[in-house]
Amino acid sequence: MTRVRTAGGAGAPQPARKGHDVTTGAHERRGGGRLVRRLTQLYAGLVLYGASAALMVGAGLGLSPWDVFHQGVAERTGTSIGMVSVAVGAVVLLLWLPLRQRPGLGTVSNVVVVGLSLDATLALLPAEPGPLAVRVLLLVAGIVGNGAATGLYIAARFGPGPRDGLMTGLHQRTGRSVRLLRTGIELTVLASGFALGGSAGVGTVAYALTIGPLAQWFLRVFAVPPATGGGRTGGPAAPTAPRGRRAILRR
Repeated sequence: MTRVRTAGGAGAPQPARKGHDVTTGAHERRGGGRLVRRLTQLYAGLVLYGASAALMVGAGLGLSPWDVFHQGVAERTGTSIGMVSVAVGAVVLLLWLPLRQRPGLGTVSNVVVVGLSLDATLALLPAEPGPLAVRVLLLVAGIVGNGAATGLYIAARFGPGPRDGLMTGLHQRTGRSVRLLRTGIELTVLASGFALGGSAGVGTVAYALTIGPLAQWFLRVFAVPPATGGGRTGGPAAPTAPRGRRAILRR
């Protein structure tokens, strides 16, 4: 009887530790898989964002407000529109400092990857715009692709782009609505870009009317499932989407 109790007392904790280790290991593997998915979404979204912007440039029917500004500056300086996008993104990121905004991996990557992808895609497109039907298809593909790209990189939750972060930072500091701030900033860059020679037209209007609903839909499509926070492991649950980020997509 003594041997049985001694063996049982010594051996009883072992199955519990083994079960705990197996459960913890499974959660760690799932956590690693989520990180890989988030990183893949982030960079796929940023590459697609630049490529979709290039399709709109190739269509020649009007660009998004910021790209009207980028193109206008590029026309005046002789620099590629992608490099102007990188430079403007870096300047906007500096404006985060007085607003006490913290950039994430996605924020810094956005500054560089989008511009490089934009220039690389433009190099693959014909120099001269084709028939109107082809240009309309390029425009539609560009707008839809831009909405998908926005859903991909925002759902990855590595931080907003520099321009979106500027708007949410101003919202937090001033108390003004994100919609009002976004409208004011985008009208300013649109007018400035158009004055510099950027392309504004029917594509600009179509983009403004459709990008919000498209981005919201794709954000749901590409949402990363939250990490399980309950149970034995006590792991933290995935953070919920900040109110400011959701507001960015409301137009």
